[in-house]
Amino acid sequence: MPRNVPMTIIRVPGVSNLRDVGGIPVGAGRVRAGRLLRSGQLAGLTPAGSALLAGRVQRVVDLRADDEVRAEPSALASVPTTRIPLFLGSTASFFTEDIDLSGMYRHLVDESADRLAQAVRLIAQGVPTLVHCTVGKDRTGVTVALALSAVGADRAAVVADYALTASQLPEARTRAVVEYFRTHLPDSRNAIQLATESPAPVMAALLADIDERYGSAAEYLRAVGMSDAELDALRAFLVE
Repeated sequence: MPRNVPMTIIRVPGVSNLRDVGGIPVGAGRVRAGRLLRSGQLAGLTPAGSALLAGRVQRVVDLRADDEVRAEPSALASVPTTRIPLFLGSTASFFTEDIDLSGMYRHLVDESADRLAQAVRLIAQGVPTLVHCTVGKDRTGVTVALALSAVGADRAAVVADYALTASQLPEARTRAVVEYFRTHLPDSRNAIQLATESPAPVMAALLADIDERYGSAAEYLRAVGMSDAELDALRAFLVE
């Protein structure tokens, strides 16, 4: 993690991988605290945890698919939630087809572009927002990295925020996932990485690829539907 890049991990009962990206450098400024939070799913929230989160955020963006929401419905009923399923099709296909993380993220950027723009557009609307998926690693990681990069956040800090995720996943879950894939997909090269890892080089490569193909994350979001006014609003909301 780069020096002087505060990553505010928030401990709330029943939620893993919850943090505020405030403090990440943006030129001579920084991302405002309390504006953009990220986490894993909220099904395990306790009443006390729900009260704590409701005091911090005014909108939730849930990036999970229908079957994930049915299996683990959110326990945060008091905050308006917008669902934007990012994966088109079954999430299981990434495992059965043995796609690596780089391939998964390229798929998101190419095939779910309008939905990524919709998620970032919601952040730009100017209320404290929590973005989450199931564990807060891939869909959340790409969405938050795009939003931060679009306002000019320090690239190393954006990558470090993404890379922090693996250390925040529940250890018991990680052990169970590793054991499951070793038993059920023993020939897979990528399943364990897909489910448990957040390597900095993968996010760095994704953002570099977006720069190469579009010019910048902001230009990518323009190309897939965001307006200049929306990007200006995103910067005004996130950056101090």
